[in-house]
Amino acid sequence: MKKTLTALAVPVGVVGIIMLLVVPVATWLLDLLITVNILFALVILLTTMFVRKPLDFSIFPSLLLVATLFRLGLNVASTRLVLGDGYAGQVIAAFGHVAVGGSLIIGAVVFLILVVIQFVVVTKGAERVAEVGARFTLDAMPGKQMAIDADLNSGLITEQEARARRAEVSAEADFYGAMDGASKFVKGDAIAGIIIIIINLVGGIAIGMLQHGQSIEDAISTYSLLTIGDGLVTQVPALLMAVSTGMIVTRSGADSDMGSTASAQLAQSRLALMIAGGAAIAMAFIPGMPVIPFLLVGVTLLVVAARVKAAQKAKDAAAVAEAAAANAAPAESTEDLVEQMRVHALEIQLAADLVDLVSGVSDDLLARVRSLRRRIAMELGIVVPPVRTRDSIDLPPSTYVIRVAGVEVGRGMAPAGRVLALGDSLDSLPGTPTVEPVFGLAGKWVPAEMRHSAELAGATVIDRGSVVITHLSSLITDNAARLLSREDVRVLTEGVKQISPAVVDELIPNLLTLAEVHRVLQGLLAERVPINDLARIYEALSLRARVSTDPEGLVEAARQALGPALVAPHLDDRTLRVIMIDPPLEQSMLESLRPSEIGTQVLFDANRLEAVVNSLRLAVQAAEVRGWAPVLVCAPALRPAVRRLVAPQTGGLPVLSYSEVTSADAAIETVGVVRAFDPIPA
Repeated sequence: MKKTLTALAVPVGVVGIIMLLVVPVATWLLDLLITVNILFALVILLTTMFVRKPLDFSIFPSLLLVATLFRLGLNVASTRLVLGDGYAGQVIAAFGHVAVGGSLIIGAVVFLILVVIQFVVVTKGAERVAEVGARFTLDAMPGKQMAIDADLNSGLITEQEARARRAEVSAEADFYGAMDGASKFVKGDAIAGIIIIIINLVGGIAIGMLQHGQSIEDAISTYSLLTIGDGLVTQVPALLMAVSTGMIVTRSGADSDMGSTASAQLAQSRLALMIAGGAAIAMAFIPGMPVIPFLLVGVTLLVVAARVKAAQKAKDAAAVAEAAAANAAPAESTEDLVEQMRVHALEIQLAADLVDLVSGVSDDLLARVRSLRRRIAMELGIVVPPVRTRDSIDLPPSTYVIRVAGVEVGRGMAPAGRVLALGDSLDSLPGTPTVEPVFGLAGKWVPAEMRHSAELAGATVIDRGSVVITHLSSLITDNAARLLSREDVRVLTEGVKQISPAVVDELIPNLLTLAEVHRVLQGLLAERVPINDLARIYEALSLRARVSTDPEGLVEAARQALGPALVAPHLDDRTLRVIMIDPPLEQSMLESLRPSEIGTQVLFDANRLEAVVNSLRLAVQAAEVRGWAPVLVCAPALRPAVRRLVAPQTGGLPVLSYSEVTSADAAIETVGVVRAFDPIPA
């Protein structure tokens, strides 16, 4: 019931406003509506002071329209009573006689001053601020959308959070666009107020003289005061709404309301308060100046300055005590030494000027690492170990280093106060040229304040945290096999056992040990095969382990079970583009297949191996020129050896077996054939 009444309040109010335009109202009702109008404008003004950001009061443009229509309706109703009865209620009479002392000249001057304040000062400024705010907000939308996409891609936010942030950006643009138009209501209201008061004054004098037979002095005395009172009654709330408009469009992002923010920022300079207080006291002794007001204000400012000094001393003392407690060197125990000696699985070292990346706020590097661990767990099926982050004075400025098991695996730059711009048209932008560490793209570290200019130039702009997280994500994927520990396998196996206990009980330890399973999972991760479907992997291992526990055969059995999942990432519109091996060459490779300590290998002479690799490179380059990302397919028995042969030479080209390809429901298109010709004798 309460919700229904709330929903009907505005529609019923708008209908009532329309009724004011056509239906006469009693004077007592007009007094009530005028009081509501003034207090309604006052409530809106106070609300704009207490909101923290403009979007917290997003309904303001619509309320501004309703309030303007309400005032115009009251103007029509009061004009009808003033011209018809010569009396429009106690509120208008009080403004005409009490507020301006019953003087037509004073009333006219006060009214004109209010109009000048509203129209020339407040409304004009608010209109300009709203126009500029709308333009800048719309221009900044693409950059904000790209920043949201970058945070989503780096794992900082979820898809739901990204949608919420996109909706907020869209709402902000809609709000400032609406405010740009709504500010015209305030301007039109001021103009309408001037026209209405002129009409009322001329019409009232004419009615008094022609219909009521009054002299011109009596007509002016009667109708002019009522007209001035009517104008003041509507002009005061109009001025309040104009000030509210200026308040809402000039508010910037803050963590508190306007009063708290203004108090904190005005009191941040003790010296400014002392100078102002001294100037006020000095002015009190100028001949002819009132002493008491200047002394009172000056002493007040000096007292406030003294309190600011005391508060600053207390804050500095607390900061010194905190720093002393942090720098106190406790006795180094054996446990501390053991902790320092321990090699961490994942570690990020930051140069001294990059410690702001781990500032502890909600969107810092540590928060992004937590989101990244969650995303990789969903994609690869492994639990990424905690990432230790520490600073290092040995690193060059703006440098970060990523270590896996204590060994450096990646290094990059993230200069403070700059963002990374990637694109082809960067010559016009100031900054330091660089190469993006993951994809090897040419870029430039430009000043953060040039972000908008870089986006207008067509560049993709990435913040420092996203660069580090993207680099870390790539290195974690490359080193997933090293990061998977025996303990991780035990924990993952316990999770599978809760869902499929029969599969685990049959496999471990009856057929394979935990160490053997660990080795198989590492083999899959080394080829970037996700292991999140552990139940299916364990089923395939159970079948294969009854025949042989050879690690290579176990890995191939697991891959066969995951066939469709292996093919899916390489599909383009449900089509798999493949590079084949010439059948005679493939038969020759099968005949040359030999076992070794690291698995099966193709024993070709060096010249023939070089010919095979060169032919494969040419086929891959031809496919990439056409915008395709092909895979190499071969016989199942040959696949492990072929991968060992070509992966280091082709940047990790995916190698699939015929059985894996045919297990997926996809069209197959051959885009190249690998051939090798016997070298011509010298």
